[in-house]
Amino acid sequence: MKTVVLVVMDGVGETKEELGNMVLRANTPTLDELKATCPWQCIQAHGVAVGLPSDDDMGNSEVGHNALGCGQIYSQGAKLVNESIESGAVYRSDTWKEIIDYVKHGDKALHFIGLLSDGNVHSNISHLLAMLAEAKREGIHKVRIHTLLDGRDVPATSALEYVDKLEETLNKLNDDSFDGCIASGGGRMCITMDRYQANWAMVKAGWDVHVHGEGRRFRSASEAINTLRNETGAIDQDLPAFVIAKDGKPIGDMEDGDGVILFNFRGDRALEISMAFDGDCSFDKFDRGTVPKVYYAGMLEYDGDLKIPHHYLVNPPQIRNTLTELLVQDGIKEYAVSETQKYGHVTYFWNGNRSGKVSEELEDYCEIPSDVRSFDECPWMKATEITDKVIEAIRSGKYGFIRCNFPNGDMVGHTGNLDATEIAVESVDLQLARIKKVCDEENCILVVTADHGNSDKMLEKNKKGNVEVRTAHSLNPVPFIIYDREVRHEMKEGHYGLANVAPTVAELMGLVSFDTWEESMLK
Repeated sequence: MKTVVLVVMDGVGETKEELGNMVLRANTPTLDELKATCPWQCIQAHGVAVGLPSDDDMGNSEVGHNALGCGQIYSQGAKLVNESIESGAVYRSDTWKEIIDYVKHGDKALHFIGLLSDGNVHSNISHLLAMLAEAKREGIHKVRIHTLLDGRDVPATSALEYVDKLEETLNKLNDDSFDGCIASGGGRMCITMDRYQANWAMVKAGWDVHVHGEGRRFRSASEAINTLRNETGAIDQDLPAFVIAKDGKPIGDMEDGDGVILFNFRGDRALEISMAFDGDCSFDKFDRGTVPKVYYAGMLEYDGDLKIPHHYLVNPPQIRNTLTELLVQDGIKEYAVSETQKYGHVTYFWNGNRSGKVSEELEDYCEIPSDVRSFDECPWMKATEITDKVIEAIRSGKYGFIRCNFPNGDMVGHTGNLDATEIAVESVDLQLARIKKVCDEENCILVVTADHGNSDKMLEKNKKGNVEVRTAHSLNPVPFIIYDREVRHEMKEGHYGLANVAPTVAELMGLVSFDTWEESMLK
């Protein structure tokens, strides 16, 4: 059995469309050579292929790595929450009943925090609007909404569209018995939504505005967005925090007896703010000041092993029979490496939303700390260091399966900086050449793919026909390439997605897949 080395080029999609396609514009001799000489095809990395509601829904790294790692398609994210809201199951959950009773007992406020967009990657505004209407029906009198501005999974300067939609709904709901309004906000890359504990200062900034009402004050969210946009020139995701005030006081600071719902369904950028709300007096990541006694709940359980948060509205998919479980069952040792930004993807998400290892003996992980900076300032990120570790693992001879993730195409692509993203893609290609060379020397099989697109579509035409920067993921498929210097592994024709990768890797290793898996792509 040969060692299989799987490289995930995060955010590197496949399309012949040239507009904003930094993958095509970049100099990628290694990828070009692999495509010219190896069996390869495009596979789906979005929509129903990764468990999302429709093929209009862009994929993301979390559902992508779930599918890559488990060889199956589970209802995910928006689809999971959609089903719960449409059936009414979310309102029958113990958590919903408890938070409603908790707030009504003291006639206090119910707060909602979350990403205000319909990007379907972290959240969907429709879920918020549905819960607002239900809260009123169940006798809640006061609601405050803390809006995180997107501009990343949706057009870069679209925040006011969602604010207007929310305020239109609130205007219809508000009457003598119901008072709902926006209380605070800010760009998702400035406050609240850090991940992998890379920048706790972001979370503190969100905590201070959402919980304590500390921050620059405005009369409305629209005034705040327009003012801050004019002053800074920033796109939505980078807008500074703001607080809505009336008569000189914040209208939405939190008090004892309040309820708080984080309506994001994706876990990575929800964990830290959840830890701050759920944390006891031993919480030491930042000074929370006076911590109000609130009932806190997440849309989902963001980490099943660590039980974060304590309360959640919708049960997560129970992913079982992953590739790691198959490898452990067969006694095969594996290695996973990435930098902080995607480390959780090659471990937690890959292993079916598990924080812990399936086998301490057979799994080795390596996290390379990411820089705390805008990634377009250093578009090569930690690609060299990741490659060093991959090469070290190959040459050790200890592992039957090695996987890594290069975040560059995604993380730099999200900044909207086209020139930097071109360098990011080239950086990955350069490191891919190093890995390919060592796979030749050690007689390994190299498999190259991606979890979704991003850097392949960084410009788009808006409704007026003008070209503007796109920072969201694309709907393009991703490449799937097999390189083996000794054998040409032919692939079947067909319509495949990320869930077909694990069965293909298993067949390359001579293993028998679980019955629940999708089919292998090999002839």
